[in-house]
Amino acid sequence: MLPAIDWTRPWYQPFAASASVLSHEDLREGLNAVAGALRNARGQPLRFVPQSSLPDGTAYESHIHASGQVPTRDNLHDAFNALIWLHFPETKRLLNRLQAEAIARDGVQQMRGGLRDAATLFDENAILFLTEDDTLFDALKGFDWRELFITRRVSWRGVCGVMPFGHALLEKLVHPYKAATAHAWRVIAPPSMPMHELDAMLAADLAEAAEAGRFAGGRSFSPLPVMGIPGWCDGNADPAFYEDVTVFRPGRRPPQPSIR
Repeated sequence: MLPAIDWTRPWYQPFAASASVLSHEDLREGLNAVAGALRNARGQPLRFVPQSSLPDGTAYESHIHASGQVPTRDNLHDAFNALIWLHFPETKRLLNRLQAEAIARDGVQQMRGGLRDAATLFDENAILFLTEDDTLFDALKGFDWRELFITRRVSWRGVCGVMPFGHALLEKLVHPYKAATAHAWRVIAPPSMPMHELDAMLAADLAEAAEAGRFAGGRSFSPLPVMGIPGWCDGNADPAFYEDVTVFRPGRRPPQPSIR
């Protein structure tokens, strides 16, 4: 059995309807019962299989792309990966295809290359920053935590919001800590957008970014200390919470005055 997950946490609430799936006595059986019409990028039915089904010497992403089989261990990391497949199938198909094509082209190397690096970071640790307000995204990009979290705090009630995506991010938030930081990717959409529409938009956005060379390496993202998100931590109601420069770093901005 997997460790208990508190589905009332704000980062898990978007996925809470799937709680019973991850609590199934046999994780893969529970997942396959709801996988339904899910397909990989080649149109093959997606099925969650034991890790032992991955042939020796075959890359994980290549196997999914070739067979539709997702090797899945009995742990939170792989359970959350499956959860994202259920909720963001178009985006997961795209990420899998991009990685499989890069492996077929370049082989499996110690250094992944820019596109595979970005795809891996997205898959593992991305959070979607949803807003149609450019100034809020500018604050995020500019490490302007005062503007983003204090001056514009009311904007988090509907003008901007986030959606966790990375399965490693979801895993580490089982036991949240102040320094937990995600790789933020901006989506020009209201935070109220339904998840299936968000999935389609995100997949198209990433495909365009990959084609244009804008999806390559860690600089494609903005760091976002997630415990600073209003509503995600009781402590951040106090502006002094954001004075911890080991977490809320100034980045490439000039040093800023205290935000008390």
